[in-house]
Amino acid sequence: MTASADSPKISAVPAMAALLEQIREGIDPAGAEQEILRITSLLEDELNQRSAEVVAANKELENFSYSVSHDLRAPLSTIDGFSRLLEGAVTKGNAERSTHYLQRIRLGVGNINELIAALLAVSRLLRAPMAPQAVDLGALAAEVFATLQQAEPERQVQLSIQPALRVRGDPALLRQLVEHLAGNAWKFSSKTADAQIAVGSQPGPDGETVYFFRDNGAGFDMAHADKLFGIFQRMHVSSDFPGIGAGLSTVQRIVMRHGGRVWAQALPGQGTTIYFTLAMPATGAADKG
Repeated sequence: MTASADSPKISAVPAMAALLEQIREGIDPAGAEQEILRITSLLEDELNQRSAEVVAANKELENFSYSVSHDLRAPLSTIDGFSRLLEGAVTKGNAERSTHYLQRIRLGVGNINELIAALLAVSRLLRAPMAPQAVDLGALAAEVFATLQQAEPERQVQLSIQPALRVRGDPALLRQLVEHLAGNAWKFSSKTADAQIAVGSQPGPDGETVYFFRDNGAGFDMAHADKLFGIFQRMHVSSDFPGIGAGLSTVQRIVMRHGGRVWAQALPGQGTTIYFTLAMPATGAADKG
């Protein structure tokens, strides 16, 4: 498994320098051969890591370019249209219509500000340094759902959270991941009479641990699943479920920074399950603070 960009790593450069020193001191051929093989493996790991970083950076640039050219264009067009209408209303002395158009323009500006803030927040995820340590996803989920329940005490939700979902990762980023996934499960099950949300893990086909957040809420058509993790992509109209569609894009980037992958399964009206893996090794006692 290739080390993540933020995990401790042994560079091949000092290892090569040490090998040259050993050769000058008369290291035996068998030992030199083993060291060469070890350094070759280090070089391959570093090359794979750099390649993955380049692919991630290019993908981020592609997403950013699309968002700037496409997602910001709609509110700008709205502002332009209402500005023209405002000009006409002012000319005619229609104060009521003028006020209405000004309100719509302000909404458009607010929407742009929200989109830009989300873009900046997502882009920072690839640049912020990581400090991997022990994290209990189950405990984080319990905290987040408790906060959501306090905000909506009237809601009746059957919660099932698997205890001791211990992983290794950056606590701040993993909290963001849990907040987005828990928030989505809470939001999209809000119109379900017997809302149920489950957080847990299961073994994957390759022996890896797969974590999941499951709800029995609105779900979506899997024919559109390729759009799910794109920034500002929505599966539902905002009048039904408010939001700008940046949450799962953020989740994907957090998972990628931890060397994992994320995917979904859903059915319209029957709920959604978000699955993800984290490639960092399991936590040990040395990681616990």
